[in-house]
Amino acid sequence: MPTASTSSSLARRLMPLALAALAVLSACTEARGAAPTAPGPTIQDTRRYEKPSDADLRRTLSPLAYEVTQKGATEPAFRNPLWNHHDEGLYVDVVSGEPLFSSRDKFDSGTGWPSFTRPVDSARVVEKRDSTQGMERVEVRSKAAGSHLGHLFGDGPAPAKTRYCINSAALRFVAVNDLAKEGYGAWLPLFGRPAPAAATKRQDASPFTETALLAGGCFWGMEDLLRKIPGVVQTEVGYTGGSSAFRNPTYHDVSSGKTGHAEAVRVVFDPTRLTYETLLEQGFFRMHDPTTLNRQGNDVGTQYRSAIFYLSDAQKRVAEQVKARVDASKKWPRPVVTQIVPAGAFTPAEDYHQDYLVKNPGGYTCHYMRD
Repeated sequence: MPTASTSSSLARRLMPLALAALAVLSACTEARGAAPTAPGPTIQDTRRYEKPSDADLRRTLSPLAYEVTQKGATEPAFRNPLWNHHDEGLYVDVVSGEPLFSSRDKFDSGTGWPSFTRPVDSARVVEKRDSTQGMERVEVRSKAAGSHLGHLFGDGPAPAKTRYCINSAALRFVAVNDLAKEGYGAWLPLFGRPAPAAATKRQDASPFTETALLAGGCFWGMEDLLRKIPGVVQTEVGYTGGSSAFRNPTYHDVSSGKTGHAEAVRVVFDPTRLTYETLLEQGFFRMHDPTTLNRQGNDVGTQYRSAIFYLSDAQKRVAEQVKARVDASKKWPRPVVTQIVPAGAFTPAEDYHQDYLVKNPGGYTCHYMRD
């Protein structure tokens, strides 16, 4: 039987461990910047978030991000970029771009992983029973892409006491000052800022803009070059020029090569600063090879064809004149095969394709400006 002195000695030895445990527990419930319980503003996000093909994911995600989101792996605690990250903005699915969590709901849990009290929209995070690792847990996945994110625990800050323990590798952070630029302007009210006015989408929406529809291979590289041309106001990638049987094609549909649709870019530009003629001659015909039929670089198929989809008789006339001049210049060793056809319906591509090379610097492209 222990004596009073040995009990006192044991208590002294255990005291540091008890204090350490208390410190960890305190860290787990410290809500730095946790959101108030009052409902936030209503967000009208109409963008389409979809999962890319496995081949695209393997090409574009880091090995760790692929293992986490697709295989359910867990990254090391305290050795990931977002666990101690406190900038203001949105955390989106690294796979689809779907908004998932806000910096206003992030708190320091002391666990070494990003922790949130709630998602930005409960419908965007799916809960599933997880019986792996010899324990019962609640797994959380993104709704649109089904990406494995992490797990949900009940030891978060009051009053909800929920802790969404998320892998950094499953997230991409978009700073609040970049939300509008990256297409998340609808979420600005979440941070006390007004949502921007709807971006001009139609040619007749403003007397100060004109729209061009251009196809010349993979739309990632096309868009990245087009947006940098002075006078271009807005770019959006999507699908057009195919069968009416595919009215709202997806990337999966178009990549099959069976829809007749081309990967294209809708370009809104200021005609007082940039003429349609200059856009074609100094931009479009320089950034891709217009002499390769249904091909651009390593990308082969009708979806990668060179085409100008005109929206008016004036555009048709200019496009034919520019094509003839480019062909006659002999800058290309083969005849120019660019199609000049009337524009039809344009379907915006999935979110992860929009501004792809902005989101993924160093990503795949076969486009560059020729002399």
